[in-house]
Amino acid sequence: MTGTGSGTPLRVALVGYGLAGSLFHAPLIAATEGLALDTVVTTNPDRQQQARDEFPDVRIAATADELWPRADELDLIVIASPNKTHVPIATAALRAGLPVVVDKPIAGTAAEARELAALAQERGLLLSVFQNRRWDNDFLTLRKLIADGELGDVQRFESRFERWRPQLKGGWRESGDPAEIGGLLYDLGSHLVDQALVLFGPAATVYAESDARRPGAETDDDTFIAITHASGVRSHLYVSATTAQLGPRFRTLGSKAGYVKYGLDPQESALRDGERPVAGGEKDWGVEPEELWGRIGSGESPLTGGGTPVPSVPGTYPAYYAAVAAAVRGTGENPVTALEAAAALDVLEAARRSARENVTVTL
Repeated sequence: MTGTGSGTPLRVALVGYGLAGSLFHAPLIAATEGLALDTVVTTNPDRQQQARDEFPDVRIAATADELWPRADELDLIVIASPNKTHVPIATAALRAGLPVVVDKPIAGTAAEARELAALAQERGLLLSVFQNRRWDNDFLTLRKLIADGELGDVQRFESRFERWRPQLKGGWRESGDPAEIGGLLYDLGSHLVDQALVLFGPAATVYAESDARRPGAETDDDTFIAITHASGVRSHLYVSATTAQLGPRFRTLGSKAGYVKYGLDPQESALRDGERPVAGGEKDWGVEPEELWGRIGSGESPLTGGGTPVPSVPGTYPAYYAAVAAAVRGTGENPVTALEAAAALDVLEAARRSARENVTVTL
């Protein structure tokens, strides 16, 4: 590796330049002091040209295998390719001596995630999972409210990623082939389960209902997961592409008060609109207008004016890569470990079994 000195940017190779690679990873890498996007890996000629247009100095590779002979010219591999490629590419990168960031889900099973974690530990290398929703404004706000005791003892946590997409879009995410690791349970469910475990600790039992509702659907597009945490908190998680009326993003009920938040963190929308965070920070990035703030209160509905608006903590996706850069340099901790991702996969696997067998699964 060439760039681990504190004054030299870490050279990053980004594998995959579809939605995740081009919309999330590349802009966030570019916005992080101490990181430089060196290479983009994609076989698609249009995406290769897109990468050149957006990053004129970037090198292009058609396959990840082209990276390993020049591993000494790189400092970090970011894997944003389709889910089924995560494990083989991460394995090859670690064996080449390179730290790795993998987009969620890190693997199709918890066992595979733990095998990757063991390999990274054996090689003394960073293996981190891109769980960007830990840096959403609503999650950061809720975490602060809980830490400050504003809700009392949390009893029930409702969390939703709901969409209204009655027509299939196609692609591997909607494939019924188990090898593709598609479906909403593993896509959006990875975020919701991770957030619930971060907030309330390990899962004790898991119950789920999962359906493929749209005509021609091959994998789940409407799933509910109920987690009873070892702490006693109950999490109810909803992921759906068939929700005609969207519910609150969060509804968190405690012994003292509840917090209800509608709408999504603005960062993804900003990235889709071409806005970009800049290296060194930008004071308005991730800031949400007051009319979208959640409300805290008791005994009334927030939709009829009950409760008090809570200023949303600004979302900070760039903080993930800043933490990764520090971890690679040995000056900070891994922001999301593979073992944390494995614990979430334990829940996702239990949810799949629960829905299939109509049972509650004890972990």
